[in-house]
Amino acid sequence: MIKRTLAQLAAMAGGTAVGGTDDLLIRGVSNDTRTLSPGNLYVPIIGEVYDGHLFLEDAVAKGASASLWQKDRELPAQSVPLILVDDTVAALQRLAKSYRSQLDVRVIGITGSNGKTTTKDMTASVLSTGFKVHKTIGNYNNHIGLPLTLLQLEEDTEIVVLEMGMSGRGEIRLLSELAEPEVAVITNIGEAHLLQLGSREEIARAKTEILAGLQQDGTLIYLGDEPLIGQMLPELRMNHGMKASRYDRVSFGSGRHHAYYPVAVKAEKTGTRFGLNRFAGVEFYIPLLGLHNVINALAAIAVGVHFGIPAASIAEGLRASVMTSMRIELLKASSGLTILNDAYNASPTSMRAAVKLLTELEGYGRKIAVLGDMLELGEQEAEFHREIGRMLDPQQIERVYTFGPLAKQLADEAAKSFAPGRVYAFDDKSRLAQAVASFASPDDVVLVKGSRGMKLEQVVELLRQV
Repeated sequence: MIKRTLAQLAAMAGGTAVGGTDDLLIRGVSNDTRTLSPGNLYVPIIGEVYDGHLFLEDAVAKGASASLWQKDRELPAQSVPLILVDDTVAALQRLAKSYRSQLDVRVIGITGSNGKTTTKDMTASVLSTGFKVHKTIGNYNNHIGLPLTLLQLEEDTEIVVLEMGMSGRGEIRLLSELAEPEVAVITNIGEAHLLQLGSREEIARAKTEILAGLQQDGTLIYLGDEPLIGQMLPELRMNHGMKASRYDRVSFGSGRHHAYYPVAVKAEKTGTRFGLNRFAGVEFYIPLLGLHNVINALAAIAVGVHFGIPAASIAEGLRASVMTSMRIELLKASSGLTILNDAYNASPTSMRAAVKLLTELEGYGRKIAVLGDMLELGEQEAEFHREIGRMLDPQQIERVYTFGPLAKQLADEAAKSFAPGRVYAFDDKSRLAQAVASFASPDDVVLVKGSRGMKLEQVVELLRQV
């Protein structure tokens, strides 16, 4: 974590120190008094429903050594040293950018509509076989979380893998310009954020903003199966500018015309084996299910090759990958029932991939789908849900259970091809879980998938207890 004096922090953040001594050493940064450690710099953030300035007393009680302080707020009575700034969020970003520039660290930025967290986890695991690596923890992938991640870096960190999220235009550009990545990865262009951006073309424009801060002679690693990415790159350079006038492009995907594509994919009960066009005789294994996760693994492999990791070590890193929770976790209920927990988020792209995975699984009894609303899809939301309902195959899936008003339209569409008594729509998660539990046998498998706002992990927990 960052270790700097009060005077150094003030200069890096573009502020003025008040109180304390210039040589006061401060260790680490926190914007949350619940997790603040003694010696930290407290960063009060003004949010929609709270103002972090109101919690300074709590921060001091927890051992904060100093605090940023926005000039338009009344000065507090506490004697803790302050760094006065015009805007605490902007100051946090300046501080992180300055610290990043002082470190001899190589940066990878990863964005995409789906798969960026999984790709981040696998990439970090691959690189950890040869380097000291730090990665984004949890959901610290926005304009506040990414600066905090940079400030967590130890000074001897060799590589940092940063996840970059967004909800609108300009946000990825900001994160990229803060991080200045050597390698930028775009996992895909999906339908998430259609409500805010209106079209997949606009989503592609937002995601390709990751190139704004790419270093000269850097590398873009991107899903070549998605033509929108390539279409938007000239537009980005022409209309918005880029730091790099030269960069390499490396594609991955299912097509044989890409630099990286999989061969001999074989699904197992707890993971997937596959080969690669580039490394004859090397078998790769990921502790994840589904072809879409194999495609994500290709991006991690490409990053590993960029950094000179040998193929055998890349394979070792992929096998040892530790995944962030609720992204197709394979869980067992006390009854023996297998649960595929994919309750973290959902879009039409990820929903199709999860359903395809369910249908391709072997070695289980009946296959059951529990599907919730896909949120933030804009004017097309009803049709997207009906489309998923139409793709459900009654020859592959025994029963369908839905939760939420939008997923009810999915159920209505699925009911047209399923026999009576095989599709059910619920507006109560407890009743849904009870219905599934009363039907499912220990050798069955249940997919639970929905947008984060639907909180379907509650259904997962209820099912695990039966």
